Amino acid sequence: MRQLEIYIDGASKGNPGPAGVGVIICDGNGIVKNISDYIGNTTNNIAEYTALIYGLQEALLLKAEGININTDSQLVYRQLKREYRIKDENLLRLYLQVVKLISGFKSVSLRHIPRKDNRGADKLATLAIKQALKKNKSGIKPETCSLKR
Repeated sequence: MRQLEIYIDGASKGNPGPAGVGVIICDGNGIVKNISDYIGNTTNNIAEYTALIYGLQEALLLKAEGININTDSQLVYRQLKREYRIKDENLLRLYLQVVKLISGFKSVSLRHIPRKDNRGADKLATLAIKQALKKNKSGIKPETCSLKR
């Protein structure tokens, strides 16, 4: 059974503001994939959920049967563990998409990790924003992504 370790992070410069996602996917041999993507202007919470969706979609494409999800987002972690209710309609839509994607795996674990243990994904999310803002200063409009990958 192919087992993958996924580290996710979303970042927003301002809340809402320019946002990016960072995802690191590993197997027993090391890093399989890094994802760094600008997602336009949104909130940090939406960026966190979007990073998770990117990670889950990529794990499905990599034919993983089991996944370990690592996040430093207390909100995402507690909402997925059903410790927090989801009041925001946009977050609920993303949560439902996550639940649907998770159903494609035989085993799923979710861990809340300290921010210091998630620096790689954080750097990728921040890098996406910095690159988009740098392009914007040159007069080029930053690309946004869709959740359909």
